[in-house]
Amino acid sequence: MADDVVEVYQGGGTLAQAVLGSAPEGMLIAPLWKRIGAFMLDVVMVTLVLEVLTRFRFLSVLISWNYLTESVDYVFPFIVTWIIFFTSFYLYWKYSGRSLGRSFGQRAFRIAIVHDNGSTIEIHHWGPRALGKLLYLLPIIGPLWFGLRDSLAARSKKSEYRTALDLKNNTVAAVDWSLPVETRQKLR
Repeated sequence: MADDVVEVYQGGGTLAQAVLGSAPEGMLIAPLWKRIGAFMLDVVMVTLVLEVLTRFRFLSVLISWNYLTESVDYVFPFIVTWIIFFTSFYLYWKYSGRSLGRSFGQRAFRIAIVHDNGSTIEIHHWGPRALGKLLYLLPIIGPLWFGLRDSLAARSKKSEYRTALDLKNNTVAAVDWSLPVETRQKLR
């Protein structure tokens, strides 16, 4: 009995290591509720800034679809408002990602968008990511189609707990404190 070989089972590490072969040791994937919370915080923050800049008229024009059925004079301001809305979010996500490595909402929820191996994203990835996130802002189909699809994907082992946007850009949403020290130092 004393001569029996004892084997110690080493667990598969974190969920990130089990799903992503190149994930560094200890890296954790951000839970879905944090990702949704960060996105919602970003939307509220940018929309609030737009509201204040327009003296609290922006949202009233943005959600008034009857402007399209009224006089032709109302169609142009309605379209311009939507262009400003999408442009503001595109620029916000692109340049907050470039300068801070993540948006303010992601920073508040301690989420870092990194490559599969835990390294930071290069500057040229933030533009396509920002453009892809605009799909979630589309009226009705944004949250109901794209949001629900990506929420299910972010909870699925088959899609490696990543959204379509993550898969397209070879990124993963990780918990920032679980990343390697070198990566954490690059995130501001």
